[in-house]
Amino acid sequence: MQPTAMRIAVVGAGPAGLALALLAARLLPAAQLTLYDARPLDRDVSADPRTLALSLGSVQLLQRLSAWPAAQAEPILEVQVSQAPPTVAMAEVRIGAVEQAVPMLGAVLAYGPLVATLQAAWQAAVAAEPRRLASRFGAPVAAIKPLTSGVEVDAGVAETHDLAVVAEGGVFAEQARKALAHDYRQTAWVGTVTLEGAPRGTAFERFTRQGPLALLPLPPAAGGTQRASMVWCVSAGDDPVRDLDAEQRRLVLQTLLPAAAGHVLAVGPLKHFALGLNAERTLVHGRTVKIGNAAQTLHPVAGQGLNLGLRDAHALVDALRLGGPVDAALRRVEWARAPDRWATIATTDFLARSFTWGWPGLGTVRGAAMAALQALPPLKAALARQMMVGSR
Repeated sequence: MQPTAMRIAVVGAGPAGLALALLAARLLPAAQLTLYDARPLDRDVSADPRTLALSLGSVQLLQRLSAWPAAQAEPILEVQVSQAPPTVAMAEVRIGAVEQAVPMLGAVLAYGPLVATLQAAWQAAVAAEPRRLASRFGAPVAAIKPLTSGVEVDAGVAETHDLAVVAEGGVFAEQARKALAHDYRQTAWVGTVTLEGAPRGTAFERFTRQGPLALLPLPPAAGGTQRASMVWCVSAGDDPVRDLDAEQRRLVLQTLLPAAAGHVLAVGPLKHFALGLNAERTLVHGRTVKIGNAAQTLHPVAGQGLNLGLRDAHALVDALRLGGPVDAALRRVEWARAPDRWATIATTDFLARSFTWGWPGLGTVRGAAMAALQALPPLKAALARQMMVGSR
């Protein structure tokens, strides 16, 4: 069988699943595609406020799919990484879009507008080619059963496909444990803060004694008020955020941020979730492929979760587009994704675990490493490329 003529099931209509379905519909013109999701089609997803940080490569992919909601996104023009409190003079890494000769390093936007845009693009594609493309919204998949040369997808009615792509992940606390699992015993507090005096388009990553603290620029509110999405990671066993009120959180947050981040005017309502690593050893299991959070759930310290999933999707479609036996194409995907996937997992895991270490002088070592990175442009450029497009 030629992969371009195969029947593909995509399970999960989140950003990774929808992007994969759109990409496959465009690049595999003979493939029959069915998208499954438990969510009813008429449920409004546009108001979901969860924040996503997308790399330049992810933005470019969505632009090629005509599914990039530019008006709801804020470009990241610079990333500043530092430590609180600083232990080494000039221990700061600054990576700028101008320095790297790119229009942006990435962008920040809410989950809702992105999924709504992708879903609208997919439904338009289904309407244009109803004999080849299909949606099964409101149809939760109960099981995926391996067959001799394909899979059976049970979503109330059993349907056979040559390949199933699972892109339905969820959060760490709600997932069944995969082959590689580790609870970091950290809590991420997420929400929106309003600022004054922060440079437009600048993302801040601050390493604190408790864990990483990130501010990601958001489009200004009505009236021009500066806003940022906050991810504040702390120890679950000694949580310094839980019992504070909004004003106390604002004051503590101000002490942790660098002066360049400006003045914190207010901290909005916060939600929290547990952090951990939960990853499959392989993406491919017979004729089932897992991508995104279904394959690996990571600590948010590097902001690479969805970006990794979109790169998984692109590599899978690219391998199928080359033709040849399906199983050979899936083996190519496994090998092609391994360097980027394992480098990202290992780096994220190392950084997350390092916040639980109580070694004397660890802050000094981290500060010295940042100072050295800032002083070595080729190394900094390599890091910037990894952030923007991953390992290729």
